[in-house]
Amino acid sequence: MRQIDCAHVLTGKGVANNQTIEIDGERILSLRPGSGTSKPRLLAMPALVNAHDHGRAVRTSSIGAGGKPLETWLQYMALFPAVDPYLAATVSLGNSALGGAGIVMMHYTRAQGFTDLPTEVAEVARAACDVGVRVGFAVSMKDRNPIGYGPPEPLLDALPKPARDEIVSRFVRPPLAPKDYIKLVDDVAAAAESPTFNVQYGPNGVQWCSDALLKAIAEASQLSGRRIHMHLLETRYQRGYLDQLYDGDVVKFLDSIGLLSERLTLAHCVWARPDELELLAARGVTISTNSSSNLRLRSGIAPAAKMLGCGCRVAMGIDGGALDDDDDMLRELRLTHLLHLGSGFTPKVSESDMLTVAAKTGRLSVTNFAEGGIIEPGAPADLLLLDYDALDDDHLRDDLDPVDIVFARANARHISELIVAGRTIVRDRRVLGIDLDAARREVILRMREGQPAMAPFAAALSHLDRAISAQMERHFSCT
Repeated sequence: MRQIDCAHVLTGKGVANNQTIEIDGERILSLRPGSGTSKPRLLAMPALVNAHDHGRAVRTSSIGAGGKPLETWLQYMALFPAVDPYLAATVSLGNSALGGAGIVMMHYTRAQGFTDLPTEVAEVARAACDVGVRVGFAVSMKDRNPIGYGPPEPLLDALPKPARDEIVSRFVRPPLAPKDYIKLVDDVAAAAESPTFNVQYGPNGVQWCSDALLKAIAEASQLSGRRIHMHLLETRYQRGYLDQLYDGDVVKFLDSIGLLSERLTLAHCVWARPDELELLAARGVTISTNSSSNLRLRSGIAPAAKMLGCGCRVAMGIDGGALDDDDDMLRELRLTHLLHLGSGFTPKVSESDMLTVAAKTGRLSVTNFAEGGIIEPGAPADLLLLDYDALDDDHLRDDLDPVDIVFARANARHISELIVAGRTIVRDRRVLGIDLDAARREVILRMREGQPAMAPFAAALSHLDRAISAQMERHFSCT
């Protein structure tokens, strides 16, 4: 049992001032009038949800990928040497917690590879338990287009032989059959799934998955109830390629095979058309917008206001690329709000809309449970406590709306405490269940030790960059 005296509580249904939140075990027992005089004064809000991420332990700008468009940026991920999966997950999820995310989606598109995948994911699940966050884990699935979009031969033929050999050795290998991918997800779930670690199907994207694989995933999801997490229409080149492949109707194709449902989360949808958004809304699909990542990778700005306007379920993700190359969910919340607020006197999205996007909608897509994301009796005790004295350090007026202050300036340095399932997992900028600094030092050490062996591959990437750029602009660019 615990009581938290708060000056302000963002309940998810409005602001309640001078309240005491009472926690019993993993749930909120009551919300009742309090003094609001704790020092420092606290603002409580629901723990935030990072609805799309990949679990990378090190920033991609550290390997030279900063500022590159997605299609070339992707290849640079192979410059990360493999490290212990527990340590890598500890660092990634610890950073997420420090940024205010108590619920994290991990689309695991790059395995470390020291063991079979189920054994590796069990270590990731152990890290999630030690950090204390709730995790959705999507098993990466792809069986076409290992480099770029379309057969790899035109790209490979444009490379000098040493570069070609490096690229082939890194990316071109036989994929699993669809039935084997489905079994792999079942095996991962048997090894790692728990009430706080939800295993999902993770097709990387339509451009990387054959029709047969997508159909197999749709059928398996319908039978098992297991969720699906996938990228869709992130860049204009993907739009151009998929328009050619599906006669402009890729979303209708996904609907025709039964993939569109409440069990599906789609990351990005930057280049989705209004009619496609309406179909996604009708099917109950969740869309995770990733504002900073899309800006950093030159993908564009997702039409979040249109998504909300037509009834789409919209969540918010970091995608491993927040604005300051960190995992600050509060800053991401502010950026997403400002990008879609619109101009003039009539806002296109409200602060209330954005709080729902950041704290409530993504819970279903990550955990497969819709409850929570609001502060009320009976709800899961997943809370983010901000130091309101630090947040409102000017303190010129007592009648300001605390929501306005949060949206004006809140970031991770204002976090006093993060509570998940009634357990304090972050306090005063420290992750309590792990030694994050030691884990990061070890990961960085292993990464540095592995860099010399990466030199030939790094040299080959400059050639591949040029080949991919030429292919995209010549064949798949759309406006």
